[in-house]
Amino acid sequence: MDSPASSLAQKLSREAEKVCRHYLPNGRKNGRYWLVGDVQNTPGRSLYVRLTGPSSGPSAAGKWTDAATGEHGDLLDLIAANLNLSTLRDTLDEARRFLSLPRPDPPRHETLPPVPTGSPEAARRLWAISSPITNTLAERYLNQRGIADLQGLPMLRFHPRCYYQLPAAAEQLERQIWPALIAKITDTDGTLTGLHRTWLDPDTATKAPLDPNRKAMGHLLGNAVHMGPPCGVIAAGEGLETMLSLRQALPRMSVAAALSGNHLAAYQPAAWVQRLYIAVDADKTGRIAANRLRDRASEAGIETIMLRPARGDFNDDLRALGIDRLRDNLRAQLVSSDTPERVLECTG
Repeated sequence: MDSPASSLAQKLSREAEKVCRHYLPNGRKNGRYWLVGDVQNTPGRSLYVRLTGPSSGPSAAGKWTDAATGEHGDLLDLIAANLNLSTLRDTLDEARRFLSLPRPDPPRHETLPPVPTGSPEAARRLWAISSPITNTLAERYLNQRGIADLQGLPMLRFHPRCYYQLPAAAEQLERQIWPALIAKITDTDGTLTGLHRTWLDPDTATKAPLDPNRKAMGHLLGNAVHMGPPCGVIAAGEGLETMLSLRQALPRMSVAAALSGNHLAAYQPAAWVQRLYIAVDADKTGRIAANRLRDRASEAGIETIMLRPARGDFNDDLRALGIDRLRDNLRAQLVSSDTPERVLECTG
């Protein structure tokens, strides 16, 4: 059964041009697209919204992309960003108001039925109650890792009280509560398949003193934390911080964090990917994973190019060498047309 958000997003997509004329009146129609400067309705042409298309997938009506920031989403995301709405409930209420739909009956005071721990449904529930990372401990954590530009990253959220389970005696499970950085894992269509949690120490804004201090839930195999619009050119690597660091140096590059060596080896690039850069961690596991992904992608007809850090990974480079030297190192390894300043070829 479709969720209320999915149902409203589809209804909005059928009225895509009306949505654009209402929330983005400084834009204009150009063929199958609505063009405007950004989600805040600034005049310009950087952000484009599909006005026609199928009901789902990257080319669906209502899908939008800001070529300047890499931010993208559906019309619910656009409304939330346009009006600075911070909760899903407020966004759904605004969408119903625009569509002249009644609000649903107040929910009964019932607890949701339990779902398997670590399942995709558990991931969707945690995502729904997480918040944007702006002005949170998660933002402080990433800033301390040298990752300062966090604009256009709706796939990152924060939860101040995220459960962590520890094995205990007699096969019991002890649960602790820690703040956590939440990263959304999606398939190539942008559908949530799981989450990645990094638990944080509230006193130091570093990783929590847990072992392990990060875990994934849901379906990760073949999927990743995708950042940036669907593009003909994409970079894939292991760690979240590694790929966020690469994005700092190449802000117009679409990137994917597979979150481990085994999952990088199994990462499934989208059908529209023509050139795949692979960020290689400088250890045995990283090299093996990168080589396996290279072989699979090459067999599928995708051009593959390895990106190698000067140190252990690109977050090590960012923190030790600085953004300019990191960018210079990457520039030397890119195809000449893929400069850091160029908007890479993105599907519409």
